Amino acid sequence: MLRQHRGHGRVAATALALLLAGCGSRERPAQQRPAPSRDTISRPSVRDTAQCLGDLHREAVSFRVLPDKDLGNGCGLAGTVQLVDIGVPVTNLGAVRCGEARAFTSWVRNGVAPAAYQILGSELARVESMGSYACRNVVGSARSASRRSGHAIANAVDIGGVTLKDGRRISILADWNSPDPAVRRFLQTIHGSACKRFGTVLSPDYNAAHHNHLHLEDDNAHLCR
Repeated sequence: MLRQHRGHGRVAATALALLLAGCGSRERPAQQRPAPSRDTISRPSVRDTAQCLGDLHREAVSFRVLPDKDLGNGCGLAGTVQLVDIGVPVTNLGAVRCGEARAFTSWVRNGVAPAAYQILGSELARVESMGSYACRNVVGSARSASRRSGHAIANAVDIGGVTLKDGRRISILADWNSPDPAVRRFLQTIHGSACKRFGTVLSPDYNAAHHNHLHLEDDNAHLCR
């Protein structure tokens, strides 16, 4: 009888221990993955970048792949390239994300160059960029002033104008509302062409901050102004 009582006691103790362990596990908060840092930059997928690099090769674009750099505060480079030769010289163009580089190359080759020849009667000599990467917030919009610009991840290019082989220079600042109807048509045509290739295209018609350039960003935002 004593052995039987002792056996019942051991079983009861074991059951109590399991019950207490189960209670403890229910009371313990579930572990969660740490939230991503607000300072960490967004990154394109490896697959998307590889496909984009292949597209540039197939289009005979000369470029260099740049190393990724997370510079903190939501700024940095990931999946970026340096365009070396797209068939038309481009001034002051730094690092750009591959998708942005692909859209930009298509725009210059298939939008800007043909429009220059067909509307203005001259071949395109060069495209004047005002830069791509800059660690900064959106400018010109109070509602978005706390948000990082596409420039902070090299996903945007600003274009100030173009130079033609006949020597003429067409700038956004001086010619957006040009008295010459052909010049106005040219700028409106390349603006419309950009809207077909980039997610965000902003012009002087958008706000005063864009009075001297076209902002071209590969972000799928479907914003054309």
